[in-house]
Amino acid sequence: MTEIKQFGFGPQIRKSPYFDATLRWGAQGFSVYNHMYIPRDFGDPVENFWTLIRTAILCDVAAERQVEITGPDAAAFAQLLTPRDLREMEVGQCKYTLITNADGGVLNDPIALRLGENHFWFSLSDSDVLLWAQGLAVNSGLDVTIREPDVSPLQLQGPMSGEIMKTLFGEGIGDLRYFRLREVMLDDIPLVVSRTGWSSELGYELYLRDAAYGDELWERIMAAGAPLGLKPGHTSAIRRIEGAMLSYHADADSDTNPFELGMDRLVALDAPIEFMGKEALKRIRAEGVTRKQAGLRIDAPPLAAPNTSFWPISRDGETVGKATSAVYSPRLEQNIALALVGVEHARLGATLAVETPDGWAAAQVVEKPFYDPKKRRAAAV
Repeated sequence: MTEIKQFGFGPQIRKSPYFDATLRWGAQGFSVYNHMYIPRDFGDPVENFWTLIRTAILCDVAAERQVEITGPDAAAFAQLLTPRDLREMEVGQCKYTLITNADGGVLNDPIALRLGENHFWFSLSDSDVLLWAQGLAVNSGLDVTIREPDVSPLQLQGPMSGEIMKTLFGEGIGDLRYFRLREVMLDDIPLVVSRTGWSSELGYELYLRDAAYGDELWERIMAAGAPLGLKPGHTSAIRRIEGAMLSYHADADSDTNPFELGMDRLVALDAPIEFMGKEALKRIRAEGVTRKQAGLRIDAPPLAAPNTSFWPISRDGETVGKATSAVYSPRLEQNIALALVGVEHARLGATLAVETPDGWAAAQVVEKPFYDPKKRRAAAV
């Protein structure tokens, strides 16, 4: 363990239940996500990446706040939030969803979890969807309660995560399928465990249901995982870009629609369901989009760090889009990026130019995800 550093946080930015533990275990930098500090630096991000794909990392993602929906009309209201068809969603199932506004813009891309017939969580990326949902409920005519529960997730991700979970919960946890959840106890610690995560690797999310146990839970997991190579870490920009996983506010926002992102499969326009933005999305589908998300390979020396601003993309001197997430992948030995570009420039093999901090560089549109496109690693038993 490293020497604990002091951070001066105001009370308006919340600390997670794992905050003190992450400091003890070497957290060196934080950013703000959903009005909460989230660890972003445990040392070398490349080492963090290799640990993730070779053994396992434990990440404090308590900032992924939950919107909880309960009440007799919970299922109808959950459907109102998302264009994904939830009619066949079972109790104990998770689904990746989009939340759209009246114009068809993406407000969030949460994981929906169904804990009961009339009990849902939407596990949020960074935006104030709790307020959106509470406002939507007021005039919905539906009998629901919308609140933020005392729930704080951790992510245990990497190929050894399954064995660590068995050490903690017994062999039976190995039966938990991809995108399924289970309510469990770790002695006195109440949890919901799901086979999900933001890494494109085999992984689990452990949703702590009582913040008082945060420190104990962190230490229990680290102790169980130590013999298997578990390290404290942070969500890996390298791995999530390899997997073409969205980062909200970077790769999508309320001015981006699902069709631009190639997420047509998450928009059930022809199903007999009602959701916010349905008419707008029908119009967008009929008219077509003018830009699309594309994967890029950037031909330049290895990028020193992920981008912290949007990088202009040009073709023959004309701006045609922007790189939204860019990073050097040491596994692929390539600079890779997600980008939004005009549809005529999104075809595979198209050549473009990207303005990086070191100047303009040639780029080519390539297939995405950049690695393991069928998610075999994440879905592995």
